[in-house]
Amino acid sequence: QVQLVESGGGLVQAGDSLRLSCVASGRTFRTYARGWFRQAPGKKREFVAAITWNGDNTYYADSVKGRFTISRDNAKNTVYLQMNSLKPEDTAVYFCAAHSRLGYYPDEYDYWGQGTQVTVSS
Repeated sequence: QVQLVESGGGLVQAGDSLRLSCVASGRTFRTYARGWFRQAPGKKREFVAAITWNGDNTYYADSVKGRFTISRDNAKNTVYLQMNSLKPEDTAVYFCAAHSRLGYYPDEYDYWGQGTQVTVSS
């Protein structure tokens, strides 16, 4: 059974940092692009960041560029999202995803985690 499991979310204050992790099991995603998305209450799921299978290229939404960093460790089948200088508008459920090709839209991804809540207080 293929599973993506996120962890690392929590309640923090504005300006703080968090590091999200997403571990894959059931198959290897070494050759898959990995992405992070988020969904706030009442809003559509939106792209946050993505990384190519070998980690050579990364892509970010404008709203997080310069504050968030996506990385991966293929030996551990894990992708990370380092989030610095968090803002209240970053509050959302964060999801990791995997796909054979890099994409920017949720429906391009085949595999999803269950999500982890990030809440940033002002």
